[in-house]
Amino acid sequence: MALSDFFSNLNLFVRWFHVFAGIVWIGHLYFFNFVNLQLQATLDDATKKAVNPQLMPRALWWFRWGAMATFLSGIVLFTMVYMYQPGLWGPTVFFSDMTGITGRAWWILIGMLLATIMWFNVWFVIWPAQKKIFGLGIPKAAAEEIPLLRTRAARFSRANTFLSGPMLFGMLAAGHYGAINFPTFLLFTAIAVTLIWTFFRLSHRVARVS
Repeated sequence: MALSDFFSNLNLFVRWFHVFAGIVWIGHLYFFNFVNLQLQATLDDATKKAVNPQLMPRALWWFRWGAMATFLSGIVLFTMVYMYQPGLWGPTVFFSDMTGITGRAWWILIGMLLATIMWFNVWFVIWPAQKKIFGLGIPKAAAEEIPLLRTRAARFSRANTFLSGPMLFGMLAAGHYGAINFPTFLLFTAIAVTLIWTFFRLSHRVARVS
């Protein structure tokens, strides 16, 4: 029998929407870093001028609004799970107990911190740079500025890609692992960063062996 109370059903919907938006955001992040970055290096200037004005504005729209939807729904979901129970505002048992902040809460706070840094990078570094590169709603940057803008956007996009590994561990460990200490956090972070680094190396080889 399905749950009938409104709060439980709303919680499920917000959680679903948060995951859906996160897939859109992180999926485009990985597209840019594992596919498009390597593709761009193989295109000549004429092809870039034909393809990128059609591709990049569309991809960037989904990328930045996926980030915003994930960020906002994450705040709502955190509030519903850790700071509210029907009829009562304040830390729930998932956030703190007699011993202090729970392991589950530490994991989600770490995940949220990393996700917030990533969201900031998207909206206040990567997107402003791309707007100037393609002249999206503002005058296009001068030719001599574009290499610097591309480098800045690529650097922060790559930083977000590495942050996404431990961020996802934090999000998943909160509900499915719970316990935490500093060595455990370091181990999972090392695993995540190593995997991302491996995917970066693999992304340069895929086109040559496919």
